[in-house]
Amino acid sequence: MKAGEEMRIDRKKLILAMLEKNHNVLQLAKASGISRVTISSIRSGKSCSPVTAKKIAAALNVPIENLIEN
Repeated sequence: MKAGEEMRIDRKKLILAMLEKNHNVLQLAKASGISRVTISSIRSGKSCSPVTAKKIAAALNVPIENLIEN
């Protein structure tokens, strides 16, 4: 992925990972260092930077490949 490119996290995969980790949006925001608003936007289908996606995956303890859209 090139600088400035965005990626899309699959909404369903994200929600399932959050449920498995027992995280709500606020808890994931705190664990990942990403704002609550950004987490909510991603859950609504907005794209994000690869750095943001990696932080979310790390906070959920899952490989990033498990979260991105196919």
